[in-house]
This record gives sequence, C-alpha cells and structure tokens, in this order.
Amino acid sequence: MVKVNDNYLKLPGSYLFSTVGRKQREYQAAHPEKSVIRLSIGDVTQPLAPVIIDTLHKAVDEMGNAETFKGYAPDLGYEFLRKAISDNDFKARGCAIEADEIFVSDGAKCDCGNIQEIFSLDNRIAVCDPVYPVYVDSNVMAGRAGDYNTITETFSNVIYMPCTEANGFAPEIPSETPDMIYLCFPNNPTGATITKARLQEWVDYANKVGAVILYDAAYEAYISEDNIPHSIYECEGAKTCAIELRSFSKNAGFTGVRLGYTVIPKELKVGEVSLHSLWARRHGTKYNGAPYIIQKAGEAVYSEEGKKQLKAQVAYYMNNAHYIFDNLKAAGYQVSGGVNAPYIWLKTPGNMTSWEFFDYLLENANVVGTPGSGFGPSGEHYFRLTAFGSYENTVEAIRRIKAL
Repeated sequence: MVKVNDNYLKLPGSYLFSTVGRKQREYQAAHPEKSVIRLSIGDVTQPLAPVIIDTLHKAVDEMGNAETFKGYAPDLGYEFLRKAISDNDFKARGCAIEADEIFVSDGAKCDCGNIQEIFSLDNRIAVCDPVYPVYVDSNVMAGRAGDYNTITETFSNVIYMPCTEANGFAPEIPSETPDMIYLCFPNNPTGATITKARLQEWVDYANKVGAVILYDAAYEAYISEDNIPHSIYECEGAKTCAIELRSFSKNAGFTGVRLGYTVIPKELKVGEVSLHSLWARRHGTKYNGAPYIIQKAGEAVYSEEGKKQLKAQVAYYMNNAHYIFDNLKAAGYQVSGGVNAPYIWLKTPGNMTSWEFFDYLLENANVVGTPGSGFGPSGEHYFRLTAFGSYENTVEAIRRIKAL
C-alpha cells in the first residue's frame, strides 16, 4: 500500500499567508459592504516599469520568429542575464562573483525551499525567530526538523535564535553549533538589518565551525544606510561558507512574473564535495529554466533606464513605509523597521496576542496585517505591516488604525 510522507503531518496548520488570506476572504464574504485594505502579504501593487514592459513585448515578438525563437533555457540561465547580474549586483560592489556561479530560477521562494535538498538530513539548522516560514517548513517536509512541540511551538531539531527588542531584532551566535544557518537581511518580517562588521562575525563563525550560511538578500534594494551590506560576499571569506539567494520580486515587481537566482561560489565545499556541482546537478534534473522572455525582462532591470525607473518604484514603497512608521509612532505604537526594508514591525497594544490584534484590526478597521506569531514564537505580541500597498490605501489604512 502506498504511504505518504508523514513529515508533512508534522506541519502545524496551513501556511501562514494561506491562513491570513482565508480569514480575510471569510470576513469579506460575510461583510461584502466593507472595504478591506490588505497590508499583509509582501506582494507589490505598482505596475511593471515601462522599460520592462517594452522588453517583454520585444521578447514575445522574437518568440514568433523562427530565426529568434528560443526553446529550453540553459541550465544555469542565459549568459546575458547572468553576466548582467554578476557585473551589477556583485562586481560593482567589489564582490568577485562570476556569471557561472549564478543559477537563474523562477523565484527566491522556490530556491529557499529547495536548497536544503543538497544537504544531509543529519544537519541541524539554525533560524532567526521570528523567521520567514519557508525556511523551517521546507526542512520539516524533508524530515530534518524533528518533532513539533505544541506548547513551545518549536521543532526539536531546530536551533532558534531569538530576535527581540533587546538585541535589536538581530540574532546572536547560538550556544549550540548548527550546520546550516539561515539569515535574512534586510529581515522579513522585522525589517531589521545588521552592519557589515556584524555580518563578518557570522562569516568568521561559519568558517570556524564548518557551517554553511543560507543568506536571503531578497530585500537588498531597499537598503538606504551606507554601513549595511547588500551582499554577504562583501565580507571576507564568505565565498567558502555562504550561499546567497536573490529575487526580482521586490526590487522589480516580478511577483507575478517570477524570476530569481541563487549564488553558489565554486570555492564553497563540504570536505571535497563542491556544493556548486551538487546544485548544478539538482538544477539540471528538476528544473527547466525561467522562460526566455522573463530572463530578457530581467536583463532590462540592469539597463540605465531600468535602474532609474526601479529606483523610483522602490522609493514609492519606502515612502509608504515611512508614512506607516511615522504615523503609528506618533499615535503611540511601538514600531521598528521601515528604514532599510518595506516592513514595519509593531508591538500589539494592550498585551493582545498577534492573532487577537489581527482579528481586532480586521473587524474594527477593516485592515489586514500579518500576525507575528506566524513567523515563530518570538513573534508573539508583534505584528507586521507591509509598505507594498498603494499610497492611497496606505494612508487610509493608517487613518483607520489611528481612529481606533
């Protein structure tokens, strides 16, 4: 008789954002007259930049001509895109990352979930707490996380690194030694960042204990302060201990277009085994590549016009972030984030649980956010709001919250 992968049965409830979406839909169905504003999921709302639209049209026309038609993409991605990434995202910042160390994909979420496949199930992972749920959930599905404790809301084989007000919502090196370390900066959900000096401490630690850092840099385009690194490869020694994951979703609005990439330096080895080779083997076997027209759109991101248009789009969202931060702080809320990231992390009022505050906002202000406890136990009594809405909706949502 066929058997299921019972590791899936260890997952508590449904995926966080699925639950948020379901509760919103149920409320809207029961109150069709209400205008609900979503400041929950990190989905962009502004249209694709004009240069990207123009490039998509041209690439589609190419696909209609036998001389310029493209079929399967190369395993790692087209050279034109990988070179643009290498030159602009890394070499321009002094990071010696070559085009053939870049693996193009259909998004960072998939890579975040899939990258654990090239590591042994005996490895212990360390995650920030609170944390982007995909890191933990994908390891649970693989059978690496151990058993779930319903009281502590933690998994037995996961090392949780609390990110609290006391440490500026940035993790400290754990007392237990992990094999795989998930870091995300600027952070989702807290919006926190760390300096290059502090990131260098993590790189030095990983090289010392033989751990691999899985570095999610999906929000690097939102960094505004000079002392915050955009890539882990700005740190000395990172090429021997770190994998970096990037997305076009937040910097270029590709949430519905789908494009991302993962960097695995050739120097990164476990013993004598090259992780670059393992990921290349996995990539070639399980993935057929992002479409040509999408990769051409990705190349347009790095054009002079693309950089200009996308800088303005990032500024639009960060203007929303500043508006949320300033107005909630003035209204007496305890808030953080919103400086180098499009997320505002706020403390729930009156010692409400994060789900109680979710229900309170939905029912009384018709505003949807994301409960902090959904990101991990240290997220309890906190709440995430996103700056990815329209400016008009953002202003209206904050007006409603302040009126409570």
